[in-house]
Amino acid sequence: MGMNTGSTDRTILHVDMDAFYAAVEVLDHPEYRGKPLVVGSPPDRRGVVSTCSYEARRYGIHSAMPSRTAGKLCPHAVFVTPRMGRYEAVSAQIMVIFEEFTPLVEPLSLDEAFLDVRGALRLWPDAIAIAREIKQRIRTRVGLTASVGVATNKFLAKVASDLNKPDGLTVVPVSEPERMAFLAPLPVRRIWGVGKVSEAQLAREGLHTIGQLQQLSLVELDHLFGGRAAAGAMWALVRGRDDRPVATGWEEKSISNETTFDEDCGDMDVVRQTLLELTEQVGARLRQIGKRARTVQIKVRLGDFSTRIRQCSPARPCDNDRDLLESALMLFEREGLSRPVRLIGFGVSGLVTPGGGDEPVQTVLFPELEPEQEVGRNRRLDHAVDTLRKTFGHEAIKRGNWKAET
Repeated sequence: MGMNTGSTDRTILHVDMDAFYAAVEVLDHPEYRGKPLVVGSPPDRRGVVSTCSYEARRYGIHSAMPSRTAGKLCPHAVFVTPRMGRYEAVSAQIMVIFEEFTPLVEPLSLDEAFLDVRGALRLWPDAIAIAREIKQRIRTRVGLTASVGVATNKFLAKVASDLNKPDGLTVVPVSEPERMAFLAPLPVRRIWGVGKVSEAQLAREGLHTIGQLQQLSLVELDHLFGGRAAAGAMWALVRGRDDRPVATGWEEKSISNETTFDEDCGDMDVVRQTLLELTEQVGARLRQIGKRARTVQIKVRLGDFSTRIRQCSPARPCDNDRDLLESALMLFEREGLSRPVRLIGFGVSGLVTPGGGDEPVQTVLFPELEPEQEVGRNRRLDHAVDTLRKTFGHEAIKRGNWKAET
């Protein structure tokens, strides 16, 4: 457990559940404890790993890896299909615990959130004591472990929560020189916005740690990151500066989901099927939050890291799988892909509330070709499928070789 008992001035916590989906499965099935457990598609089907236990990670298995690859790395691993309804229920229990300490909670997903605990310091000696109590309540009431980062801002808290997993508690020093010393030995990929491509580019320049970036001037950072704004943001981050507040009134403006293949995928049928599954997941999320989308897009990253983003606007805002899939496949077929794909993604934006003032009304030119009862039937079908998948997992019902209507 990484600890540094500095000042009580720090107020931001980042709480991250440990291997959340897998941990819930072990909670419900104690016979899985200690075994390499993979949550995702079975190894004999197309699909990817959602998450896995720490025992499975020792075999090189990780999220977004094709399940077939995971099965080869660890043939004796236990594979289970995701049960999103169960994970959402457990997540709700955890969020209740957070709100016992502060109303300033910013969930990032089902298994992680930022908390601004400044107000709670009137009742607790410091933020470290609050972090310990949150971990204890999660363990006692829910039966799971969480890792917590304690810092003066969101960036540092998130970095810290990941350093001593599982069941960690890491505290970042308060003063800027101490913060910089804390960050200095960490790899550059710990910085927000530095992905695999940026990490490789920095490595070619001989830059591997945050400490090396701390030594660079704004001019040198501008040269590396291609712009004064990006350079300024990087200069601030490597010094542990981040002034973004915990956003409790956040409303989703867009939804997206993507999969990075473990190896560049040249089988377009696999890429296409993955796109279909991502589209359905986004559609389910749209219906869950009661929104419809004005714009849909696909994202394709090829083996050379070149990225293509294509989008279109349906005739009217939609949330049903049929319309979303037709748009996704139209964009996909238009690309005419022939080279191996590294990443495929689907997203929607321009979200509006059905029947609200922000949803435009569009007159249908030929209403007899689009009867309302068919729209209602498709919507009821989508909700029925959502219910089945929420109860029994995404693998409970899968779409076949679906083709858009022409």
